[in-house]
This record gives sequence, structure tokens and C-alpha cells, in this order.
Amino acid sequence: MKKYLSFIKIEHTLFSLPMIYSGVFLATKEQPPFSLLILVLTAAIGARLVAMTLNRIVDREIDKHNPRTVRRELPSGVMNLRQGYGVLLAGLAIYLVSAKMISDFCFMLSPIPLVVFVVYPYLKRFTPLAHFGVGMGLAMGPLGGFFAVTGSADRLGEALLLPLFNLFWATGFDIIYSTLDEEFDKKAGLYSFPSRFGKATALKISAFLHLLAFIVLVALVVISLNALIAVPFLLLSGFLLWFEQHKAEDVELAFFKINIVVGFSILVMILVSV
Repeated sequence: MKKYLSFIKIEHTLFSLPMIYSGVFLATKEQPPFSLLILVLTAAIGARLVAMTLNRIVDREIDKHNPRTVRRELPSGVMNLRQGYGVLLAGLAIYLVSAKMISDFCFMLSPIPLVVFVVYPYLKRFTPLAHFGVGMGLAMGPLGGFFAVTGSADRLGEALLLPLFNLFWATGFDIIYSTLDEEFDKKAGLYSFPSRFGKATALKISAFLHLLAFIVLVALVVISLNALIAVPFLLLSGFLLWFEQHKAEDVELAFFKINIVVGFSILVMILVSV
């Protein structure tokens, strides 16, 4: 079991879950049914399994040559490819069944994230814009949470600010994370902002994206929340985005720990405001 948990990095769900539930509570403005919260959780876990497993399978040959990733389960032989596909199919089943149980509308939309999950691992072979693939994948989380409540696209305009924040935020922190592989990506001919433009320029792009993310968050507070109690959490989120850039050299702190707090800060901001 330990190798499977390590393989899928289930702890990284802490990035997406607060934002998914932020979408849920933004849509409902009240306490949603507990059964819906559970189905949203299982859908998120299933989607996480699919996304991470696809990435691991597609990148397994690259990971064999990267000192940072050579000990991952597939390149090291701790898991074989058949086991990887087993995890993929299990995640796909959990995701699709959960989407169907939420609503026919969510089930109808469920292939869209799957397309992103399939395409993303290949992007870094062709374009440094691959970072936006991560942002796009995570941006669909709060939108999915919103649609889980509404069951239609009637309030689509109201739903877009939170995914837009997620797009800029996640793309920005993925750029920070990719600085770990700057030299390897150059040698392997892989595309990332650090490998193509240098670390300094890449971090400036990341900072600009996080500035855009904060601007979108301000718009969310003004337009959708319109509550004074949201302001302290807005300021906290802004400070954390700045602090993440300030600590970009410490990737473990900037990428993982700070971003988890950002996600929960935004969730609490929405909970106390709706």
C-alpha cells in the first residue's frame, strides 16, 4: 500500500481539494448535502489518480534518466507497468461513477478533464507553455465543484473567477517547481520556462502570474462575495503569494507548504462570506 500512496502522491490532493470545495460553497451559499460532499471528494480522488498515473506512465522513460525522479516507482522497478495501469483504471472508474452519481450534467462534462490529463504529460516535449497544462488541470477543480451544485451551466459567468485564479496560481507555482529540473530539462531537450528562458526570467513570469492571480482574487471578493469579513483572508492569501515568491529558492516550502495554506485560506474566506 505504501508504494501505491507514494506513486500517486495522494498528499498533493491538498492543493486541489480546498479549491474544489470552494467552488461547491460558492455555488450553494448554504450547507450542501453531506452525500454531495462525499461524492465530490471521491470524484476528486479519482481524478487525482488518473492525472498522476498518466503523468507517471508517460514520463517513465524520462524519469529513468533524471536524478531527481529515478527512484520513482516505475523507473526504479518498485512497481511494474501493469500495476500502474491498474491504478489508472481504478481511478478512472472512481471518477466516472462519482460524476454520474452527482448528476448527468457532471457525467456529460467528465471527459473534458480527462482530455487535459492525457495531453498535459506530452506538452513539455513541445512547448514551455506546458506549465499552463498544470494550471488548466487544477482550474477545472473549482469549476467542477460549482457544477456539482448547480447541475447546469446557467450560472457559468459567476463560476469563472475561481478557476481563473486557480489557472494563474497553479501555473505560477509549477514554474517554481520546475526550477528543480532546469539543467536536466536543458540536456534532455524538454521545454520549461527555466530551461528555455533561464531561472531568473522564469521566476519573474511566475511572480507576474501570481500577481494576476491576486487581482482575480480581489475581483472574486468584490463581485461574488461582497463581504467585509473576506478582506483579512484576501490579504493573507496575497501575503502568502508574495511570500511564496520570496522563498522560491526553497522549493519544498514554496511549492508544497505555502500553497496548501493558500488553498485553505481561500476556502475559509468563501465559507465565512457566503
